[in-house]
Amino acid sequence: MRKNEKTLTPKLIKKLWLAFVLIIVLMGASYIVITAYLANKYNEETTQRINANVATHVINEKFQNESPFLEDGSVNKALFGDLMHDMMAVNRSIEVYLLDNSGTILYSVVLDHSKNTPSKSVDTAPIDYFIKTKGQKYVLGDDPRNTGEQNIFSVAPFTIQGREGFIYIILAGKDFQAVSDNLFGQYFMKLGFGATLLTMFFAALIALLSIWFLTKNLLLITKTVRSFREGDLDARIENPDDSDIAIFANSFNEMADTIVDNMDKMKSVDLLRRELIANVSHDLRTPLAILKGYVETLQMKNETLSEQDKKEYLQITHDNIDKLSKLINQLFEYSKLEAEQVTPIKEPFSITELSHDLIAKFRVLADKKNISLQLNNPEDNCLVFADVSLVERALQNLIENALKYTEDDGTVTLSLLKKGKNIEINISDTGTGIPVSELPYIFDRYKQVDKSTKKQGYGLGLAIVKKIMDLHDTTITVFSKPKEGSSFIFNLPAYQVS
Repeated sequence: MRKNEKTLTPKLIKKLWLAFVLIIVLMGASYIVITAYLANKYNEETTQRINANVATHVINEKFQNESPFLEDGSVNKALFGDLMHDMMAVNRSIEVYLLDNSGTILYSVVLDHSKNTPSKSVDTAPIDYFIKTKGQKYVLGDDPRNTGEQNIFSVAPFTIQGREGFIYIILAGKDFQAVSDNLFGQYFMKLGFGATLLTMFFAALIALLSIWFLTKNLLLITKTVRSFREGDLDARIENPDDSDIAIFANSFNEMADTIVDNMDKMKSVDLLRRELIANVSHDLRTPLAILKGYVETLQMKNETLSEQDKKEYLQITHDNIDKLSKLINQLFEYSKLEAEQVTPIKEPFSITELSHDLIAKFRVLADKKNISLQLNNPEDNCLVFADVSLVERALQNLIENALKYTEDDGTVTLSLLKKGKNIEINISDTGTGIPVSELPYIFDRYKQVDKSTKKQGYGLGLAIVKKIMDLHDTTITVFSKPKEGSSFIFNLPAYQVS
């Protein structure tokens, strides 16, 4: 790695640190709030369980000798004054309330009981739950001095002089809350400071480890990418699935493979293009040279040539024009197929009728060479699902090729055979055959079998057939033996009439 190049940019590092600082703040604040909340609940539950029987002790100790009610039915305020004095001497946070069965407050030293003050009441549901669980479950009850708020309490029922009610004791009264709030603020600051420092330490540690891991993998990937950029096309990230950023590693490897594959294809296309230009130039030059020669002869010796010679020269000229025209048409056709500009329009049609038409079309050419051109079709009518024009073009090229390489008095057979869901099409001949060493190359453009013979190569005809088969997602197979003939076989999907 070059000294002036960094794996992570300063902008990215700033963003990472900013993210970690925000995480620290959120973690610290969350830790403080949760800790304070749980600590407060823990303290309240502990206090409530320790003092769960305080109300019961008050009833047992104070109401044995004295009644909380006077003879006229009013509350014994002197008794509750002494009771509150004794309780506050031990714990200033305790507040004692006398309740009736409905939860209405009958008396408390800490409340104003003037005639103009409405009576207060306490919800009896928490009281019933507390008595049911014997004070062993955490429960909050109404705080009479702080309307709308709840607090920990102790409660016990009593029955005296035919009157029933409850002694309801708030265990953390107003004085306790004031002191608690003051101490909680100090505790909150200390806890927040300590928690923040601790969180910052661990977050910074995690940040450094994360950046190290991230840098480690990015360094490896950056090195590999740079090697690939500088010309090492075999450079790949080793064991990409084991990387901490496996998706990126696999994506780079796939991208590199695609680039190399495209480069290979471009090289192959360029090589084939040059070969095609060379072959086309050669094949165009021959008929053009013949045409030029015979035309010049006709121009120079027009008056001395016999009518028979003139007809012969014109016929040769005409044949070479046909050959040139056919070659040019094949070039245009093959160029379109190779450039994928041809889209097959598939439809059901009778391959049997098409075969009859082709046999009739090539009958004249076959008769000139005394070749028997036959159609072998066991089925009455075979329907296939394909592009009729492309299939016709392929069959034309194969039949023409078979007639070209079949000697006089030979046989060319077009066979149709239904096999399962396909129709097998076989064009066989009794011609010269193809050498085994040449079979893999017969569908290449301008592949020449034997340059010493007059019938050189297979031109573009078989190459066009191969492209048409590719468009129909099928393959063409060749079976051949020298001097015994050849067979070209391919399948098309049969069309099922519903």
